[in-house]
Amino acid sequence: MSDFWIFFKVGLHHVLDIHGYDHLLFLIALSVPYSSRDWKRILILVSFFTVGHSVSMLLSVFNVVSVKTIWIEFLIPCTILIAALFNLIMAGKSAKTGTISFIAGTTIFFGIIHGLGFSNYFNSILPGKPTEKLIPLSEFALGIECAQIMVVIAVLILAFIAQTLFRFNKRDFTLIMSSFVIGVVIPLLIQNPIWSK
Repeated sequence: MSDFWIFFKVGLHHVLDIHGYDHLLFLIALSVPYSSRDWKRILILVSFFTVGHSVSMLLSVFNVVSVKTIWIEFLIPCTILIAALFNLIMAGKSAKTGTISFIAGTTIFFGIIHGLGFSNYFNSILPGKPTEKLIPLSEFALGIECAQIMVVIAVLILAFIAQTLFRFNKRDFTLIMSSFVIGVVIPLLIQNPIWSK
């Protein structure tokens, strides 16, 4: 049981680490267009992200996929920026089935990119055969899923407070939070080492 908690906590810390806030930014961008009434939909999207994250780590563990770290470190803030810009474009518009399918597919793809960003570290802390890493990987994924749910709940509570106490409408809240995410992520893109190559 102690092994379970080790990797579960690594998953929790991976999402909730304030120094590695890229994951938090993506979850904020993913969550802000939704309200508490949409909790099932947002939890499904978060699970899609976890699936993508886990798939890419699995592929990395079995040496099927290998991407240079510098590209992943560039693509991760790109995914956050795209999600936030999508919110700005779609703010106030009703979600259609096609749009949700697009968001679900994009969320899985973004999860794959984010998972590749952590796969090298995961492989370094867990030596051994790929098959020996499957159980720790699933424990890690559970930690990620729980942490993501915590972040989503926090965003939904913040949205509820903003919309009931401070009278923000849903559109304005989405615009403000998405603009905040964009304001944080643009410097990350500008300072990315890829530009010095």
